[in-house]
Amino acid sequence: MRFNAKRVGALTLCGFALSASSAQPQTQAAQSSDAVTHVRREPSRRGVAPAVLSPDDGLSVIAAALDARTQATRQRDCSHLVHAIYLQAGFPYPYASSSDLYDGADDFQRVKHPQPGDLVVWPGHVGIVVNPAQRVFFSRLRSGPGVDAYDAQYWKERGQVRFYRYVKNAPAHAAATRLVSQRHK
Repeated sequence: MRFNAKRVGALTLCGFALSASSAQPQTQAAQSSDAVTHVRREPSRRGVAPAVLSPDDGLSVIAAALDARTQATRQRDCSHLVHAIYLQAGFPYPYASSSDLYDGADDFQRVKHPQPGDLVVWPGHVGIVVNPAQRVFFSRLRSGPGVDAYDAQYWKERGQVRFYRYVKNAPAHAAATRLVSQRHK
């Protein structure tokens, strides 16, 4: 894995350190037992679970979010910002509103235990999990792109939070990739 300044920044922002913290064993155990509570896609032909965003991939998404924060030149709502970040990180999916994402999209599977890079979604709002141990996410906030705690009272009042993890090689990715390629010609 290559390290660059943005990835190091993402690691720092996510709270990863060289020494193990007391929360890491619990987090690792939770990630390994992460139960999928909702999948809208049919199982693959071989019965193998679809490949999902890895923790390293999640750091790439966080690095793209940091880049989006420094290059926030256009006004974007939360769902467009998240979509642009995933595209920039190399994980395309067809645009979906926060309400569509909350209801479930073919490109994401619902998870109980989020990891960095996962979507955190409420009815009408979406963000990207930065640090699940601190319950921090990145999104378009009232003040612009920034971070906030998803267990803050404001967000609790928005309704039940859901977490979704990106599914690699989902059928819709091919269409999204073609669309992005056509725009950049």
